[in-house]
Amino acid sequence: MNEVLFFGSKEYPIILKNEPNKITKPIQFKFENENENENENENEKQIKQISSKKIQMKILKKSKLKKIFKKYLLVFRNEAILTKEGNVFAKGYDINPNNPNQFINISSLIKNKKDRIIEDIVSGRFSIYLLTSNQNVYGIGSNYFGQLGLKKSKRQSQKPILMMKNVSKIFSGNFSYSVFLLNSNQELFGCGDNHHGQLGLGKSIKERKIQKLTKIQNIPKGKIIDIQSGYFHSIMLIENQNQNENPKRKLYSCGNYEYNGLDKKENTYGFTEIKSSLFENDDNILDFSVGDSHTLILTSNSKLIGFGDNSYSQLGIEDTNFQKTPIQIELPKLRFNEDISNYHISCGSYNSFLYYSPLSFSNLEEDLINLFRRKEFCDISFKTENGEIIEAHKLILKYRLNQNQNQIEKLKEIISKKSIKESNQIFEMIYSNRIINPKLYSEIKEIINSNEKIEETMKRIYLNENEKDFIIERKEKQYKFPKLILIMRSELYRGMFLYVTEDTSNKVTDYSELSNKSFQILEYWIYSNQIKNEIQITQEIIDEIKIGIDYFQLNQTNPNLFDLLINKFNN
Repeated sequence: MNEVLFFGSKEYPIILKNEPNKITKPIQFKFENENENENENENEKQIKQISSKKIQMKILKKSKLKKIFKKYLLVFRNEAILTKEGNVFAKGYDINPNNPNQFINISSLIKNKKDRIIEDIVSGRFSIYLLTSNQNVYGIGSNYFGQLGLKKSKRQSQKPILMMKNVSKIFSGNFSYSVFLLNSNQELFGCGDNHHGQLGLGKSIKERKIQKLTKIQNIPKGKIIDIQSGYFHSIMLIENQNQNENPKRKLYSCGNYEYNGLDKKENTYGFTEIKSSLFENDDNILDFSVGDSHTLILTSNSKLIGFGDNSYSQLGIEDTNFQKTPIQIELPKLRFNEDISNYHISCGSYNSFLYYSPLSFSNLEEDLINLFRRKEFCDISFKTENGEIIEAHKLILKYRLNQNQNQIEKLKEIISKKSIKESNQIFEMIYSNRIINPKLYSEIKEIINSNEKIEETMKRIYLNENEKDFIIERKEKQYKFPKLILIMRSELYRGMFLYVTEDTSNKVTDYSELSNKSFQILEYWIYSNQIKNEIQITQEIIDEIKIGIDYFQLNQTNPNLFDLLINKFNN
């Protein structure tokens, strides 16, 4: 499942042995050890994340990530790891100058013990920012440009410093001396380096170093999805919601005129839309990345677009000309081109990566949260204290609330007394079984069935005809499945329901090559990850199951279905 395209300055001879030092157009490469174990599970070879900096790059594969890892940062002089338990371990010159190679638990250094559960981490050039479960932001590392919001005399902090409360998102960049904080009221604040106007502040702000968090005015209308900063410029991704159309995403830029892609002859001090004929009406922004001095954009029409510095061929075009306006980059045929939404971009200082990283089956809870916002799967409504409506998935609530209607009614009562922000946090806790907000969790933990195995709930729903909404037909018999269960168990249906825009609610699939008994085995396995004891296994069934696994592209657990069938047959 690996596909990595690389271009730019070649600083990594280990992974690109026989290539020149400057890669002028995208090339594919494999890892040295990729073929050492041909029996390695394909899911284990999926790329989870690529982190790069000026002189070092790390590719994290699932097999290299222990289950405790949630996020990894590789910055200029620092590294940081966020665990699923909410701890942050970091090392580097700006974190621990006396011993820069030793990891320390920086979340444990926060004075307020209630803020020691960390929800997210974001990197700046020489600093790291922590978003706590209580929605407070702490900063640690360099404050040379005021990027920690401290006074001028404070150049550095080796302990986390509280920067702002009630924050929903942090934005910065591996090559940035600036930081943006979005509060719960969707107001944007920034501080740090403003030499080129990269904080998006107006011309009236003359200071080059913004030492305290300052409100950013005149933000484009829409939902802020992401902001990434380089050394000279910042890029903002805005999503405009339209009830009659799919959400449309647009890019806005500010900063040095040579790097911001706006084709202007002076610096831009406010966020201005990047316009180009390369962005067609039916096109949408899937992903973007900002390096030190270049930007790459991936669109839904499979276009890779870039602008900025190309002196090291980091834009992936054969000449090394500086590109002040967006230009399309020629790509080789991608192995997974039909699933372009699962490609991601990572820009280093002098190089760039385009890599395939599909949604992972390995963590069911993360998948449930990803589905949390999917309106087409919502079938139950909750009203907050202000009368705002939150839609949710009754099927997943039944997983978490032990299929108990009384618990759902109790949840409705709790939500009716909460704000929209608290309500969203409660739903995320229910979907993930993680303690996102200790106060809210203590209030609702009694109604969350956190100890029950998901497979057991699936088996109970399996017996409930009312929960089935998708028909699979084979020969003259029909089988009904809930779409959400197929999404969680089968990569085939995951792609069908999540990435295909056409209505698939009435689609019928034929599996006539499988016998009734083989299909029943697959059906029961999809719900329970188990084999019925009363099933008599034969060699013919084993051969058919191999076909069925390929048909469904089943998410295989350990032990997998085929191994269990072989053991049952041998015994």
